[in-house]
Amino acid sequence: MVVEQVSVFVENKPGRLSKVTEILGEAGINIRALSIAELGEFGVIRLIVDKPHEAKAVLTNSGFTVGVNKVLAIEMGDEPGSLAKIASALGDAGVNIDYAYAFIARAKEKAVLIARVDDIKKAEEVLSREGIRLLEADELQSI
Repeated sequence: MVVEQVSVFVENKPGRLSKVTEILGEAGINIRALSIAELGEFGVIRLIVDKPHEAKAVLTNSGFTVGVNKVLAIEMGDEPGSLAKIASALGDAGVNIDYAYAFIARAKEKAVLIARVDDIKKAEEVLSREGIRLLEADELQSI
């Protein structure tokens, strides 16, 4: 159960996030979660959207460098220790978390961790065995 994430590579200067989000808004693409990472003069805007391939197309057509990659959307409790349980399960199994970001899904009274890992299949097996629920892309649309 993987989710597709859109990564947009941008210059680290005022107005770039505005431009990316305007393009997506005009195309009717809804942003469910995002993360921004600074890499000196450049940055990466990572987005979970309702239409990842359409997002890639409209952003690419607007001159941005865009990639789509697979990440896990992991449901966790909105309480102390929830992230530790996930991190421990993956770490004990030798699965590295390359990066992650989270958001609160108040409607579900849960939190969602978006994680890029070095071995998705193994991570899915480990988390399932631990009783940790993975969300599918369409489930993120109702949060």
